[in-house]
Amino acid sequence: MPADRRYWRRLEHALPGLKAIGFDRLWIPPGCKGMDPLGNGYDIYDLYDLGEFDQKGATATKWGTKQELEALMREAQHLGVAVYWDAVLNHKAGADHVERFTAVPVDPKQRTAEISKPIQVDGWVGFDFHGRNNAYSAMKYHWHHFSGIDWDDMRKKGGIYKILGPNKDWASDVSTENGNYDYLMFADLDLSHPEVRQDLLHWGTWITTALSLGGMRLDAAKHFSSGFQRAFVEHVRATANPDFFVMAEYWTGDIRALLGYLEQMDETVAAYDVPLLGNFSRASYRKGAAADLRGILQNTLVQQKPNHAVTPVEPSFKLLAYALILLRKEGHPCVFYGDLYGTRPNSQHHHHRTTPPACNGKLPILIQARKLYAYGEQQDYFDHPNCIGFVRYGNSSHACGLVCLLSNAGPAQKQMYVGSRHANTEWVDLLQATTITITIDRHGYGVFPIGAMTAGVWVPLAGQGQESFQAL
Repeated sequence: MPADRRYWRRLEHALPGLKAIGFDRLWIPPGCKGMDPLGNGYDIYDLYDLGEFDQKGATATKWGTKQELEALMREAQHLGVAVYWDAVLNHKAGADHVERFTAVPVDPKQRTAEISKPIQVDGWVGFDFHGRNNAYSAMKYHWHHFSGIDWDDMRKKGGIYKILGPNKDWASDVSTENGNYDYLMFADLDLSHPEVRQDLLHWGTWITTALSLGGMRLDAAKHFSSGFQRAFVEHVRATANPDFFVMAEYWTGDIRALLGYLEQMDETVAAYDVPLLGNFSRASYRKGAAADLRGILQNTLVQQKPNHAVTPVEPSFKLLAYALILLRKEGHPCVFYGDLYGTRPNSQHHHHRTTPPACNGKLPILIQARKLYAYGEQQDYFDHPNCIGFVRYGNSSHACGLVCLLSNAGPAQKQMYVGSRHANTEWVDLLQATTITITIDRHGYGVFPIGAMTAGVWVPLAGQGQESFQAL
């Protein structure tokens, strides 16, 4: 994404078109002031600076000014698009000054193991936010508000240092990777400290109300207290938006760990379906008998917790993967901005390649197909290792339904039942630039062909909205 501070403006102008093809929710990047004025915002400095104050060498964030953000939010409200904020609550970066305190070095691979006696260290943990001058919050951060750092400025030495003090330790309700995965990066917030908790709860209500947010993504959810996360979600729903949607970036391929996290959260949030991403990745690289699509949904959140899954997509296998997540009944599909528009490197990351829109430009067709046809009950035809399909039967408001077919090998065909009400109707594949049709027999069955290594989306030729696809 170019670091030109014009992203909010571009997104505002793109919103009507996004709404038209079927988007009704928008997850935007962390728009709070970061340590690097051109960074993506995960190096979070000040939660209360949305591009309004002259801090860290700039007023605007990489994405733009607060005024431009507010204009984007007004347009989203006008169009009925809910906006989800990317919330970075695990740590802070870019402190204003060093403070001295007692800490103990721990083993990076086993964070519960101390590898020396406690020592005095100098850490970058003093946050004054001078440029904001107490606007929105008077909270200042000091060493006792944090639980760990990765740099001792006294010795000019890196490592993981657990900060010591009364009632201070790593959070216990985090991932058990590396013994305890509370510490991730920068200055790790101590979410058991009452002043930290109060400031973050206040921020949640403030930003949700100020921007009329529909929800949030919780960054690095496996690295900070699930108990605090639950309290945060409950607080925002009680004080700002009772329908507040939360998706958690709890990044693990272990389905048991994901299910355990959702249970800890009382299933009040959604989570990224990382196991499904792993299945996509493996399927995209395997060939022959090893490339079996029948188990593509096994041991995933969409299979076990269909209302709690948000699915990201691997760079390879994209047309098939997007067809699978966009057109099925389960989960909350998520479309990556770079897949829709393409990407280009910014001035800081010249090694990043320019990439065109994914799926040979067919992604908008899939999104529009979801909007118009992906309704009603679902019947799976996962009966061949290299060719699977499913039928959506429509509902009273969207009667057409659809057939989706996926092949990760050669050309194939599959007989599927679309319903006797469709007898003798012609169906067309939205993803193919041809006028070839197939006819449903008098019993409601059709034989649907599919090309090699592709996806097909078949709908009635006389179905509603056909003309809208010509402009995509």
